[in-house]
Amino acid sequence: MFVDSFVAPLFATNCWVIAPKAGSECVVIDPGMPDICLALEDLLKKHSLKPVAVIATHGHLDHTFSIQPIADGYSIPAYIHSLDREALAAPAKIHGSEFIETYCAGDFVEPADVRELRNGEVIDLVGMKFKAIHAPGHTAGSLMFEVDNELLVSGDVLFSGSIGRTDLPSGSASDMEQTLRKKVLTLPDHLRVLPGHYEETTIGIEKANNPYLKALKGRY
Repeated sequence: MFVDSFVAPLFATNCWVIAPKAGSECVVIDPGMPDICLALEDLLKKHSLKPVAVIATHGHLDHTFSIQPIADGYSIPAYIHSLDREALAAPAKIHGSEFIETYCAGDFVEPADVRELRNGEVIDLVGMKFKAIHAPGHTAGSLMFEVDNELLVSGDVLFSGSIGRTDLPSGSASDMEQTLRKKVLTLPDHLRVLPGHYEETTIGIEKANNPYLKALKGRY
């Protein structure tokens, strides 16, 4: 399996590119802001990759800002959870006031081909199976993706040593606790975790060291 990434300049969001191997078709996940199309193009050319889909783990602009130009520019579908879809065209609905004032001005539009995902749905892309895991807490429509029992794309649910914030519109601390307890702690230790921010990790490392997961393990 081929995995590469680059960090979008604003808010240091990881844009992940996953493929069976270099020189093949690939999936782009969480293209952030500002417009990162040229950075993505450079990565694709370097590894001779062709995108066939773009996925958003959730609806925040630092993960979706470049979805429309990428999806429409390559004529590929964009995937997002049904509960966060409206944020593609109306991002102010799930952002804080300061962020809205600074970054949500102007017009936003959906890509031409948007496909909604729900919990447990498996999409077969580039010969790999992407299992959507609905993981509310950071946003109502936050998703994680388990890929071929090797990777977990965790978005802003799980970070190395931390978790995503829950204080923005549609976020919920209680939902996050349930997500961590029922959908993260139950995952196998070997999974390589590709988070929305910061460095990658594994489920085993996070179970042993992440204070949020350790606290839950001690309570249940």
